[in-house]
Amino acid sequence: MKMNNEKNNLTLGIDLGGTKIDIGLVDSSGIILRRELIKTNKNGPEAVVSEISNVVKKMQLPNETPLAVGIGMAGQIQAEAGVVHFAPNLGWVDFPLGSELQKQLNIPVKVTNDVRAAAWGEWLFGAGIGCSDLICLFIGTGIGAGIVCNGEMLLGSHNAAGEVGHMTLELNGPPCSCGNHGCFEALASGWAIAKRTKEVITYDSYEGKRFLDLIGGTQDDITARVVLEAYRKNSGIAIRVIDEVKAALVAGIANLANAFNPAKIILGGGVITSAPFLLDVVREGIAKRALKTTSESLEIVQPQLKGDAGVIGAAAFAVNELKRQQKNG
Repeated sequence: MKMNNEKNNLTLGIDLGGTKIDIGLVDSSGIILRRELIKTNKNGPEAVVSEISNVVKKMQLPNETPLAVGIGMAGQIQAEAGVVHFAPNLGWVDFPLGSELQKQLNIPVKVTNDVRAAAWGEWLFGAGIGCSDLICLFIGTGIGAGIVCNGEMLLGSHNAAGEVGHMTLELNGPPCSCGNHGCFEALASGWAIAKRTKEVITYDSYEGKRFLDLIGGTQDDITARVVLEAYRKNSGIAIRVIDEVKAALVAGIANLANAFNPAKIILGGGVITSAPFLLDVVREGIAKRALKTTSESLEIVQPQLKGDAGVIGAAAFAVNELKRQQKNG
Protein backbone atom coordinates (compact mmCIF):
# COMPACT_ATOMS: atom_id res chain seq x y z
CA MET A 1 0.00 0.00 0.00
CA LYS A 2 1.35 3.40 -0.96
CA MET A 3 2.18 5.71 1.90
CA ASN A 4 2.47 9.03 0.04
CA ASN A 5 0.01 11.49 1.53
CA GLU A 6 -0.67 13.07 -1.85
CA LYS A 7 -1.93 9.70 -3.09
CA ASN A 8 -3.81 8.66 0.03
CA ASN A 9 -4.68 12.01 1.63
CA LEU A 10 -3.22 10.80 4.89
CA THR A 11 -4.74 12.27 8.02
CA LEU A 12 -4.06 11.67 11.70
CA GLY A 13 -7.04 10.69 13.80
CA ILE A 14 -6.84 10.88 17.59
CA ASP A 15 -9.33 9.46 20.08
CA LEU A 16 -8.42 11.28 23.30
CA GLY A 17 -9.92 9.55 26.32
CA GLY A 18 -9.67 9.89 30.05
CA THR A 19 -7.33 6.90 30.43
CA LYS A 20 -5.83 6.33 26.97
CA ILE A 21 -5.09 8.10 23.71
CA ASP A 22 -5.49 6.22 20.44
CA ILE A 23 -3.53 7.77 17.55
CA GLY A 24 -3.83 6.49 13.99
CA LEU A 25 -2.64 7.46 10.52
CA VAL A 26 -5.69 7.09 8.28
CA ASP A 27 -5.92 7.08 4.49
CA SER A 28 -8.74 8.43 2.33
CA SER A 29 -10.48 5.04 2.38
CA GLY A 30 -10.79 5.09 6.15
CA ILE A 31 -8.06 2.50 6.64
CA ILE A 32 -5.77 2.86 9.65
CA LEU A 33 -2.24 2.40 8.31
CA ARG A 34 -0.28 2.84 11.54
CA ARG A 35 -1.36 3.21 15.12
CA GLU A 36 -0.06 4.01 18.59
CA LEU A 37 -1.85 3.68 21.92
CA ILE A 38 -0.59 5.61 24.96
CA LYS A 39 -1.84 6.32 28.46
CA THR A 40 -3.38 9.72 29.03
CA ASN A 41 -1.01 11.94 30.99
CA LYS A 42 -2.75 13.22 34.13
CA ASN A 43 -0.39 16.19 34.58
CA GLY A 44 -2.53 18.63 32.65
CA PRO A 45 -3.33 19.46 29.02
CA GLU A 46 0.12 20.83 28.21
CA ALA A 47 1.68 17.48 29.11
CA VAL A 48 -0.86 15.67 26.91
CA VAL A 49 -0.10 17.96 23.97
CA SER A 50 3.62 17.31 24.39
CA GLU A 51 3.18 13.53 24.46
CA ILE A 52 0.86 13.48 21.45
CA SER A 53 3.33 15.63 19.53
CA ASN A 54 6.21 13.26 20.32
CA VAL A 55 4.24 10.18 19.28
CA VAL A 56 3.01 11.77 16.05
CA LYS A 57 6.52 12.81 15.04
CA LYS A 58 7.81 9.29 15.64
CA MET A 59 4.96 7.80 13.60
CA GLN A 60 5.70 9.84 10.47
CA LEU A 61 7.96 8.48 7.77
CA PRO A 62 10.53 10.80 6.13
CA ASN A 63 8.88 13.34 3.81
CA GLU A 64 5.45 12.23 4.98
CA THR A 65 3.27 15.06 6.24
CA PRO A 66 -0.40 14.36 7.05
CA LEU A 67 -2.89 16.86 5.70
CA ALA A 68 -4.37 17.49 9.14
CA VAL A 69 -4.92 16.13 12.62
CA GLY A 70 -8.42 15.40 13.88
CA ILE A 71 -9.13 14.94 17.59
CA GLY A 72 -12.27 13.56 19.17
CA MET A 73 -12.69 13.84 22.94
CA ALA A 74 -15.48 13.83 25.48
CA GLY A 75 -16.60 17.27 26.53
CA GLN A 76 -17.88 20.61 25.38
CA ILE A 77 -15.90 21.64 22.33
CA GLN A 78 -15.78 24.89 20.39
CA ALA A 79 -14.83 23.25 17.12
CA GLU A 80 -14.17 26.40 15.10
CA ALA A 81 -11.50 27.57 17.54
CA GLY A 82 -10.39 24.11 18.67
CA VAL A 83 -11.03 25.03 22.30
CA VAL A 84 -12.02 22.49 24.93
CA HIS A 85 -14.47 24.39 27.12
CA PHE A 86 -14.87 21.54 29.57
CA ALA A 87 -13.62 17.96 29.53
CA PRO A 88 -15.16 16.19 32.55
CA ASN A 89 -12.95 13.10 32.31
CA LEU A 90 -9.77 15.17 32.46
CA GLY A 91 -10.84 18.32 34.29
CA TRP A 92 -9.74 20.60 31.46
CA VAL A 93 -11.36 24.02 31.27
CA ASP A 94 -11.08 26.44 28.30
CA PHE A 95 -7.91 24.88 26.92
CA PRO A 96 -6.96 25.79 23.30
CA LEU A 97 -6.08 22.23 22.32
CA GLY A 98 -6.17 22.83 18.58
CA SER A 99 -3.84 25.81 18.48
CA GLU A 100 -1.42 24.38 21.06
CA LEU A 101 -0.96 21.10 19.19
CA GLN A 102 -0.79 22.92 15.88
CA LYS A 103 2.18 24.92 17.19
CA GLN A 104 3.98 21.67 18.00
CA LEU A 105 3.25 19.90 14.71
CA ASN A 106 2.83 22.72 12.20
CA ILE A 107 -0.16 20.81 10.78
CA PRO A 108 -3.82 21.99 10.90
CA VAL A 109 -5.52 20.54 13.97
CA LYS A 110 -9.30 20.15 14.26
CA VAL A 111 -11.12 19.22 17.46
CA THR A 112 -14.61 17.82 17.95
CA ASN A 113 -16.70 15.87 20.43
CA ASP A 114 -15.82 12.17 20.66
CA VAL A 115 -19.34 10.96 19.88
CA ARG A 116 -19.56 13.16 16.79
CA ALA A 117 -16.15 11.93 15.70
CA ALA A 118 -17.34 8.32 15.96
CA ALA A 119 -20.47 9.28 14.05
CA TRP A 120 -18.31 10.66 11.23
CA GLY A 121 -16.49 7.34 11.08
CA GLU A 122 -19.62 5.20 11.01
CA TRP A 123 -21.35 7.47 8.50
CA LEU A 124 -18.55 7.57 5.94
CA PHE A 125 -16.83 4.21 6.47
CA GLY A 126 -19.03 2.01 8.65
CA ALA A 127 -22.68 1.14 9.13
CA GLY A 128 -23.87 4.44 7.64
CA ILE A 129 -22.16 4.28 4.25
CA GLY A 130 -24.39 5.82 1.57
CA CYS A 131 -27.02 7.04 4.04
CA SER A 132 -27.79 10.78 4.00
CA ASP A 133 -30.16 10.81 7.01
CA LEU A 134 -29.05 8.94 10.08
CA ILE A 135 -28.48 9.14 13.81
CA CYS A 136 -25.45 7.52 15.40
CA LEU A 137 -26.48 7.04 19.03
CA PHE A 138 -24.11 5.83 21.74
CA ILE A 139 -25.43 4.53 25.07
CA GLY A 140 -22.42 4.27 27.35
CA THR A 141 -21.41 5.96 30.57
CA GLY A 142 -23.40 8.88 29.14
CA ILE A 143 -25.62 9.26 26.08
CA GLY A 144 -24.74 11.26 22.99
CA ALA A 145 -25.36 11.30 19.26
CA GLY A 146 -24.13 12.47 15.91
CA ILE A 147 -26.97 13.45 13.59
CA VAL A 148 -26.72 13.53 9.81
CA CYS A 149 -29.50 15.39 7.98
CA ASN A 150 -29.69 15.55 4.20
CA GLY A 151 -26.05 14.58 3.86
CA GLU A 152 -24.72 17.10 6.38
CA MET A 153 -23.55 16.57 9.96
CA LEU A 154 -25.83 18.64 12.18
CA LEU A 155 -23.78 21.07 14.29
CA GLY A 156 -26.25 23.53 15.80
CA SER A 157 -25.70 27.25 16.36
CA HIS A 158 -23.10 26.63 19.09
CA ASN A 159 -21.79 23.21 18.04
CA ALA A 160 -23.97 21.46 20.62
CA ALA A 161 -26.28 19.46 18.36
CA GLY A 162 -26.53 15.82 19.36
CA GLU A 163 -26.75 16.28 23.13
CA VAL A 164 -29.77 14.00 23.10
CA GLY A 165 -28.85 12.53 26.47
CA HIS A 166 -30.25 15.68 28.04
CA MET A 167 -33.68 15.71 26.46
CA THR A 168 -36.32 15.29 29.15
CA LEU A 169 -38.25 12.01 29.23
CA GLU A 170 -39.76 12.34 32.73
CA LEU A 171 -40.65 15.80 34.05
CA ASN A 172 -40.21 14.67 37.64
CA GLY A 173 -37.64 12.00 36.97
CA PRO A 174 -34.28 11.36 38.68
CA PRO A 175 -31.64 14.11 38.79
CA CYS A 176 -29.11 14.25 35.99
CA SER A 177 -25.48 15.34 36.05
CA CYS A 178 -26.48 18.39 33.99
CA GLY A 179 -28.68 19.70 36.81
CA ASN A 180 -31.98 18.83 35.16
CA HIS A 181 -34.36 16.02 36.07
CA GLY A 182 -35.64 13.10 34.04
CA CYS A 183 -33.07 13.29 31.24
CA PHE A 184 -32.64 10.39 28.83
CA GLU A 185 -29.14 9.94 30.27
CA ALA A 186 -30.44 9.87 33.85
CA LEU A 187 -32.71 6.96 32.93
CA ALA A 188 -30.74 4.77 30.52
CA SER A 189 -26.99 5.47 30.66
CA GLY A 190 -24.34 3.35 32.31
CA TRP A 191 -24.05 5.56 35.36
CA ALA A 192 -27.86 5.69 35.67
CA ILE A 193 -28.11 1.89 35.65
CA ALA A 194 -25.58 1.60 38.48
CA LYS A 195 -27.20 4.43 40.46
CA ARG A 196 -30.72 3.03 40.10
CA THR A 197 -29.58 -0.44 41.16
CA LYS A 198 -28.00 0.94 44.32
CA GLU A 199 -31.25 2.77 45.13
CA VAL A 200 -33.35 -0.37 44.72
CA ILE A 201 -30.97 -2.34 46.91
CA THR A 202 -31.29 0.29 49.63
CA TYR A 203 -35.08 0.07 49.95
CA ASP A 204 -35.41 -3.66 49.22
CA SER A 205 -32.92 -5.16 51.65
CA TYR A 206 -33.94 -8.79 51.05
CA GLU A 207 -33.60 -8.69 47.27
CA GLY A 208 -30.60 -6.41 47.71
CA LYS A 209 -28.74 -9.04 49.72
CA ARG A 210 -29.56 -11.68 47.11
CA PHE A 211 -28.24 -9.39 44.39
CA LEU A 212 -24.97 -8.71 46.22
CA ASP A 213 -24.54 -12.43 46.92
CA LEU A 214 -25.09 -13.11 43.23
CA ILE A 215 -22.41 -10.66 42.10
CA GLY A 216 -20.11 -11.61 44.98
CA GLY A 217 -19.43 -8.01 45.94
CA THR A 218 -20.64 -4.84 47.62
CA GLN A 219 -22.46 -1.75 46.41
CA ASP A 220 -19.11 -0.28 45.42
CA ASP A 221 -18.75 -3.06 42.85
CA ILE A 222 -21.99 -2.24 41.06
CA THR A 223 -21.56 -1.06 37.48
CA ALA A 224 -23.81 -1.24 34.44
CA ARG A 225 -21.87 -4.26 33.20
CA VAL A 226 -22.35 -6.06 36.55
CA VAL A 227 -26.09 -5.31 36.50
CA LEU A 228 -26.43 -6.63 32.95
CA GLU A 229 -24.59 -9.81 33.91
CA ALA A 230 -26.98 -10.22 36.86
CA TYR A 231 -29.91 -9.64 34.49
CA ARG A 232 -28.77 -12.58 32.38
CA LYS A 233 -28.75 -14.65 35.59
CA ASN A 234 -32.39 -13.67 36.28
CA SER A 235 -31.71 -11.43 39.27
CA GLY A 236 -35.00 -9.85 40.36
CA ILE A 237 -33.43 -6.46 41.02
CA ALA A 238 -31.50 -6.47 37.76
CA ILE A 239 -34.64 -7.38 35.82
CA ARG A 240 -36.51 -4.53 37.50
CA VAL A 241 -33.81 -2.00 36.64
CA ILE A 242 -33.18 -3.16 33.07
CA ASP A 243 -36.92 -3.24 32.32
CA GLU A 244 -36.98 0.45 33.26
CA VAL A 245 -33.98 1.04 31.00
CA LYS A 246 -35.71 -0.73 28.11
CA ALA A 247 -38.74 1.56 28.45
CA ALA A 248 -36.52 4.66 28.55
CA LEU A 249 -34.53 3.55 25.51
CA VAL A 250 -37.65 2.95 23.47
CA ALA A 251 -39.20 6.27 24.51
CA GLY A 252 -36.03 8.25 23.85
CA ILE A 253 -35.28 6.67 20.50
CA ALA A 254 -38.91 6.96 19.39
CA ASN A 255 -38.66 10.70 20.10
CA LEU A 256 -35.54 10.93 17.95
CA ALA A 257 -37.15 8.92 15.15
CA ASN A 258 -40.20 11.19 15.14
CA ALA A 259 -38.15 14.39 15.36
CA PHE A 260 -35.55 13.63 12.65
CA ASN A 261 -37.09 10.87 10.51
CA PRO A 262 -33.74 9.14 9.88
CA ALA A 263 -33.41 6.25 7.46
CA LYS A 264 -31.06 4.53 9.88
CA ILE A 265 -30.16 4.63 13.57
CA ILE A 266 -26.74 3.22 14.42
CA LEU A 267 -27.03 2.14 18.03
CA GLY A 268 -23.85 1.46 19.97
CA GLY A 269 -21.88 2.27 23.10
CA GLY A 270 -20.80 0.22 26.10
CA VAL A 271 -24.30 -0.57 27.36
CA ILE A 272 -25.42 -1.88 23.97
CA THR A 273 -22.19 -3.83 23.50
CA SER A 274 -22.74 -5.50 26.88
CA ALA A 275 -26.42 -6.17 26.11
CA PRO A 276 -26.96 -6.63 22.35
CA PHE A 277 -30.45 -7.97 23.05
CA LEU A 278 -31.44 -4.34 23.60
CA LEU A 279 -31.29 -3.81 19.83
CA ASP A 280 -34.28 -6.11 19.33
CA VAL A 281 -36.05 -4.50 22.29
CA VAL A 282 -35.64 -1.10 20.66
CA ARG A 283 -36.69 -2.36 17.21
CA GLU A 284 -39.89 -3.87 18.58
CA GLY A 285 -40.62 -0.86 20.76
CA ILE A 286 -40.09 1.68 17.98
CA ALA A 287 -42.48 -0.22 15.72
CA LYS A 288 -45.17 0.28 18.38
CA ARG A 289 -44.36 3.77 19.70
CA ALA A 290 -42.98 5.83 16.83
CA LEU A 291 -45.14 7.30 14.08
CA LYS A 292 -45.73 4.85 11.25
CA THR A 293 -44.20 7.19 8.68
CA THR A 294 -40.96 7.34 10.66
CA SER A 295 -40.77 3.73 11.78
CA GLU A 296 -41.94 1.57 8.89
CA SER A 297 -38.69 1.75 6.91
CA LEU A 298 -36.32 2.73 9.76
CA GLU A 299 -33.27 0.50 10.17
CA ILE A 300 -31.73 0.11 13.63
CA VAL A 301 -28.28 -1.42 13.33
CA GLN A 302 -25.06 -1.95 15.24
CA PRO A 303 -21.88 0.04 14.53
CA GLN A 304 -19.36 -1.65 12.26
CA LEU A 305 -16.10 0.12 13.13
CA LYS A 306 -16.23 -0.69 16.86
CA GLY A 307 -12.99 0.45 18.51
CA ASP A 308 -11.76 2.11 15.31
CA ALA A 309 -14.64 4.56 14.96
CA GLY A 310 -13.08 7.33 17.08
CA VAL A 311 -9.75 7.38 15.22
CA ILE A 312 -11.23 7.01 11.73
CA GLY A 313 -14.00 9.49 12.46
CA ALA A 314 -11.66 12.12 13.91
CA ALA A 315 -9.56 11.91 10.75
CA ALA A 316 -12.66 12.18 8.54
CA PHE A 317 -13.85 15.20 10.51
CA ALA A 318 -10.51 16.94 10.00
CA VAL A 319 -10.63 16.34 6.25
CA ASN A 320 -14.16 17.70 6.08
CA GLU A 321 -13.15 20.82 8.01
CA LEU A 322 -10.27 21.46 5.59
CA LYS A 323 -12.60 21.12 2.60
CA ARG A 324 -15.20 23.38 4.22
CA GLN A 325 -12.63 26.08 4.93
CA GLN A 326 -11.24 25.90 1.40
CA LYS A 327 -14.75 26.20 0.00
CA ASN A 328 -15.50 29.24 2.15
CA GLY A 329 -12.19 30.86 1.24
